[in-house]
Amino acid sequence: MDSTRDLLIALARRYAFADLGALAPTAEISDVCEFGQRLLSLDAEDFAAEARSVPADLRRLARACHMPQTPREQPRGALESLKPAYALLLEVIAARWHRRELSPMIAAVHIASEYLPLLAFEPQLGHAGDPTSWPAGLSAPGSRFGVIGDRECDHTKSEQSATNRTLRVSVEPAEGWRAYFDRQHSQVAGALGVCVATCRNPCTAMDWIDPEPRADLQVRARTALTFAETPLVRLRHAAPVGHGFGVPSPEEVLDAWERSRTALDKNAVGAAAVKDDDFPLPGLPALFSAVAGAPIEPSTLIAGVSDHVVTLLRRT
Repeated sequence: MDSTRDLLIALARRYAFADLGALAPTAEISDVCEFGQRLLSLDAEDFAAEARSVPADLRRLARACHMPQTPREQPRGALESLKPAYALLLEVIAARWHRRELSPMIAAVHIASEYLPLLAFEPQLGHAGDPTSWPAGLSAPGSRFGVIGDRECDHTKSEQSATNRTLRVSVEPAEGWRAYFDRQHSQVAGALGVCVATCRNPCTAMDWIDPEPRADLQVRARTALTFAETPLVRLRHAAPVGHGFGVPSPEEVLDAWERSRTALDKNAVGAAAVKDDDFPLPGLPALFSAVAGAPIEPSTLIAGVSDHVVTLLRRT
């Protein structure tokens, strides 16, 4: 019996929630493992799903990363602030690295790159890109934001479609809201970054931000856009989660990150990436913090789930 329990505890310590859930001796442990697996898989739609066997403090932390499934759902979770979600992303990236699950790790890095411009915008918006709370200035006279077919706008056709949709999705039914987040919200994040940082024909869309904070945002948003083009993020296209069939080795990941740090080290924000720390990709937490303009450290949410499972196993 002790040897079986020791094996299950070892699985819990390795965050092998899917395997442990299938072997769990009780329904309570299985329920907690399902919760842990959702976190590890970044299944943000279901972070708020009922999980009575999970301690309330862990459920509360997960709900802060949850993406609302209707326009009026409360609390707003990741639409209120992306900082808890990025803390979880960092924990997932580290966990996948230590488990040598490099394809899911690169997928998590890719997700982080897609929404990073919204993290940069959060101090100015007062939220994390909630379509129910966009500032009126985005649609001020002379703004091209959300105007489809305007050839003076630097947005791609898909970005124009996404920005047009985000200005009206808050009055759509729940199905339309979910479809928007599945397909277009990340494009809105990139489009906002273009507006403030790289647009060749600026319109009035960013005039609601005063010049001094806009200059700061410009640097943070440009760094976010640069991160999306780094060798590390491009590794996704060489992995099964992308468009190819190869899996990057640890050495390839670290080499890509070193080249990415060099590419990012062009301003005070990007220079944060060259910080040496004990994170598997040294400097990544510092980079996210610099883009956010606020400290972001890896969460301990998944570790907390693991500890709770171990406690339950020791009681059986």
